[in-house]
Amino acid sequence: MTHPLVQRLLEEFGYPEITLENHDEFTAPSTPGVLFFGGDPNRYKETTDVAVVLPELIKAFGGRLRAGVVAASDAIELQKHYGFRAWPSLVFVRDGAYLGTVSKMKNWSEYLTEISELLTAETREAPGFRVLRENGGTARSASSGAAS
Repeated sequence: MTHPLVQRLLEEFGYPEITLENHDEFTAPSTPGVLFFGGDPNRYKETTDVAVVLPELIKAFGGRLRAGVVAASDAIELQKHYGFRAWPSLVFVRDGAYLGTVSKMKNWSEYLTEISELLTAETREAPGFRVLRENGGTARSASSGAAS
């Protein structure tokens, strides 16, 4: 069951639910998007705080930013692709590529500064997770084709 504050993002604000199937479509536009990875609000207490702040952030950036809520069923696969470790996280994307991640609850001024920097950043490949090989080298973990 989805927490009411997360459900509010989908119903009241009309943010799309992002799945493996529609992820590429959401990340493709040139208008930056933010993927809300909330995780389990019972485990990550800041999830509900970020769910409340997200619409205010979208408003503060005056139409220069779109939001989507990552479906719980696909969150782990997409997390593997983006390679963040802390929940909740806001992952910023544009033109089908990665801009950066802001994790956990922040002060308002920190959000404004970090997001402003990300909105003007060059896109890059999502970092994904690196896994250790037996021979001591590293390899990229599979992202199950979720992103381009």
